[in-house]
Amino acid sequence: MNLFLQILTLLGSLGMFLYGMSLMSGGLQKMAGAKLRAFMAAMTSNAFKRVLTGIVVTALVQSSTATTLMLVSFVNAGLLSLANAIGVIMGANIGTTVTAWIFALSFGGGGFSLGAIAVPLMFFAFLCLQSKNKTSRHIGDFLMGFALLFLGLTTLRETSTVLLDNEPVRVFLSHLTGAGAWSVLLFMVIGAIMTLMLQSSAATMAITMVLVANGYIPFEMAAAMVLGENIGTTITSNIAASVANVSAKRTARAHMLFNLFGVAWVSCLFHPFLNLIGRIVELFGFPNPATTAWGEDPEITAALTASLPFVVATLHSLFNIINTLILIWFVPVIERVVTWMVPSPKGEEEVFRLKYIKAGPLSTAELSLKESQQEILNFGNICRKGLVHIKSAIHAENEAEFEKMNEKLVKYEEITDRIEFEIASYLGEVSKAKVGSSALARIKGSYRIIGEMESLGDSGESIGRMLMRTYAHKKKFTTDMLRKLDKMISLVDQAYAAMVENLSIPVHEISNINNAYVAESAINKYRDKLREEHLVKLEEEGYQYETGAFYMDIVNELEKMGDFIINVSETLISEKEF
Repeated sequence: MNLFLQILTLLGSLGMFLYGMSLMSGGLQKMAGAKLRAFMAAMTSNAFKRVLTGIVVTALVQSSTATTLMLVSFVNAGLLSLANAIGVIMGANIGTTVTAWIFALSFGGGGFSLGAIAVPLMFFAFLCLQSKNKTSRHIGDFLMGFALLFLGLTTLRETSTVLLDNEPVRVFLSHLTGAGAWSVLLFMVIGAIMTLMLQSSAATMAITMVLVANGYIPFEMAAAMVLGENIGTTITSNIAASVANVSAKRTARAHMLFNLFGVAWVSCLFHPFLNLIGRIVELFGFPNPATTAWGEDPEITAALTASLPFVVATLHSLFNIINTLILIWFVPVIERVVTWMVPSPKGEEEVFRLKYIKAGPLSTAELSLKESQQEILNFGNICRKGLVHIKSAIHAENEAEFEKMNEKLVKYEEITDRIEFEIASYLGEVSKAKVGSSALARIKGSYRIIGEMESLGDSGESIGRMLMRTYAHKKKFTTDMLRKLDKMISLVDQAYAAMVENLSIPVHEISNINNAYVAESAINKYRDKLREEHLVKLEEEGYQYETGAFYMDIVNELEKMGDFIINVSETLISEKEF
């Protein structure tokens, strides 16, 4: 019974550790998520900045997975090329080693243990969580996660010592570790499987440090487990990306190639690499684990116990740093390989890229504004494509088909958000130069235009939510309703056509926007007609009020899209006055 309780305690401490890691990472992301995403978008102009970005962001959020998710959204929206994302991934692999160093500190090397402050920290976390201020609550999440993580790690270490510190276990482990190269391969596989099962390389790293610090496995086997963890974490990301889009799959494949290459060269130079690690830690006054054996001497045992977690952290960091220094020169090759591994689906353009804004502003404000206008025209065409998915979502035969279409509406909303941000950032750089009143007016007008276009993406997502409520209430539009919605969509498309036509004309050549006014008038008149019909039918027997309400919500949202569209043309004609 005592053994059973110890096993449950071990599992509970592991659960506490994983939950603490999740809570801490989540709190950090909520506190600084938007700023980190903006930082990531801005700091990718060269290879050094891309790697530095990956290191900083991952070290702050304590999760390479969170960094990868941000990267996927950027690549998917076309704001970050796959090549740039690969550079950030390399930095993320270095950044995630910060976690290993924090764990090493928690083992109490040098007489200091982070685990000792875990419980007192919970008091301050509790006070923050009681605050009505959102930022304070996020800080509370971080502090509570930090406390639970190290409390779990301390309990894990103590419990594992009780369970494993007996003769049969040590004999079993000696058999596993005494088979030379086969043992290295075995522990590499164990590290990969544990990471895959726990869905956390950090948890496997903590267990590795526990095992090596207490002498249950030698340093060579701990090194093999670290290599296995690097393989396991790529399996996790590839499984997660298996049901995602092409951009996510390519990003996951790039992560996999990076780590597999590193494991391959370290495996070929396994013992020389461990000797290098040993010589490095000797420079800091620690015993070399590659040449120093556990013995009866309590001083040697104590020195190794204190040093081994730091040695493992050193190995993890050096592995990723050297790997990055090698592969940073081969990013184009990696990009071609992952593109070959995950080809684009036929007949579907999944990734939207900025076509005209490639770098910073050009030499003159006039040229820069011309470039931004071309990009805004491209933005308008992208928004118009979203209308196709709105129509498909409305005509979905069943809920499963609707869910597929709704995902596209959500994706288009994200795309419009990202493109608006990128164009706005570019316009901000242009406005910093010396520009005349006419150019400044055009910049302000451009800000308004991209804001209206971003709202069009929001409308698409709003219609998706309306349809979701329709399905939740088990309602279905009649054939007549669908026909009238199709006509409304057709009128909105005509308004889009007028908007795109006006955007394609140089500002100083626009004489009028009558085409836009005609399209807007047609939308308003048809909306008014449908509203009157709806009110009349409410008095008819058999007319379902709830279905009609959902139907009119969509009609009104489509009419609102017409308002956003006419605002674009009105902004264009107002710019001509300057």
